[in-house]
Amino acid sequence: KTLVALRAMLAVVDSGGPAVMLAPTEVLAQQHHRSVVEMMGELAEGGMLGGAEHATKVALLTGSMGAAARRHTLLDLATGEAGIVIGTHALIEDKVQFHDLGLVVVDEQHRFGVEQRDALRGKGKQPPHLLVMTATPIPRTVAMTVFGDLETSVLDQLPAGRSPIASHVVPAADKPHFLSRAWERVREAVSGGHPAYVVCPRIGDEEDDPKKTSPKKTGSKKADPEDTGPEMTGPEKPYPRKKPAPGRPPADDAEKRPPLAVLDVAEQLAGGPLRGLGVEVLHGRMQPDDKDAVMRRFAAGETDVLVATTVIEVGVNVPNATAMVIMDADRFGVSQLHQLRGRVGRGSAPGLCLLVTEMPEASAARQRLNAVAGTLDGFELSRIDLEQRREGDVLGQAQSGARTSLRVLAVIEDEEIIAEARQEAAAVVAADPELTGLPALRTALDALLDDEREQYLEKG
Repeated sequence: KTLVALRAMLAVVDSGGPAVMLAPTEVLAQQHHRSVVEMMGELAEGGMLGGAEHATKVALLTGSMGAAARRHTLLDLATGEAGIVIGTHALIEDKVQFHDLGLVVVDEQHRFGVEQRDALRGKGKQPPHLLVMTATPIPRTVAMTVFGDLETSVLDQLPAGRSPIASHVVPAADKPHFLSRAWERVREAVSGGHPAYVVCPRIGDEEDDPKKTSPKKTGSKKADPEDTGPEMTGPEKPYPRKKPAPGRPPADDAEKRPPLAVLDVAEQLAGGPLRGLGVEVLHGRMQPDDKDAVMRRFAAGETDVLVATTVIEVGVNVPNATAMVIMDADRFGVSQLHQLRGRVGRGSAPGLCLLVTEMPEASAARQRLNAVAGTLDGFELSRIDLEQRREGDVLGQAQSGARTSLRVLAVIEDEEIIAEARQEAAAVVAADPELTGLPALRTALDALLDDEREQYLEKG
């Protein structure tokens, strides 16, 4: 994806306009900046000694930059000195101005709203080109593709050197010995020199429980502005301490009990099935420096097991990590699960993702997990997601759910009819843009599209 984005940005730079890439976290923005500079070599050293004759400047803009560096970067953007700009939500701020923005690249599209993407596009004198990238198309994206608002290019092969990821559902309530075997698999991976992830949906240091504030485990309570992942929080009421199997709550109603928490699971694993291994925690309320230190130790192999929240969902690249156990996997969405398991199998060794759940076999949540385990195709998973939670209002602001302007058609079932209608509509508009020869159709459109809806369609 990064190479495709770079080629697109360079084409725009060669035509005289700057290009910008938007990433959801500082970690990912910095990673993209390093990758692009490395791939471009002397072509990324515009205005510098040793830079190539036709080189440009590759700038980075994030929220944590110092004031002086920030002012310098903003000046480069306003004057057009920087041909390629990579950054986070900081790019959307009003004070950020571009010389003549030609292309907007949005990475991890599912982490941004329509309004955020449009705010960046609105910084161009003319509407810039837009390239959105994601490994997990969200249901609305599938709907927009069907309706023709997005043209898609699909990369359906693993990058060179990558190994496939095996995914399995672990029914912890029905077969507790499966969970024990999961921890054995983690030990086997670590003994082979491969660190492992354990993912939980909650942190576990919520404000009304002052006892869980050990700096070693929780880091700072200060919110991390770059952590936009949907970490679940709420009253700290861990499942009753009846000494269940480590990492597994008692067999009560799985939907009613609180989600498993990073701090609780890490403590249980370190004193139970993973005793003797190096276990650390990572979550969004830790200080950025603490998070970086934890990730460096994990990437270097100094930490065996990282127990984390969805803060690792994007921007984490540890090629040597091969195993991931996702606790309470039914609490996550299809796209999240697909993104999370993409953190393993990034090297030459095959990856393993174990989806642990308490939900019964017949439940919709369990069927969703079975579907995730059954395919690595992001578009297929998005279709499954679309069937379950619908596409929302494709002509309005409801981005998911049952609310829709469609009365007769369904996006998934009637894809061929919609495609034919799109072709006919394009032909009609090409021949008569103002629909002067079709007054009844013009009247129907005027009744359907108020100003707000029309503006939203332009943003979409």
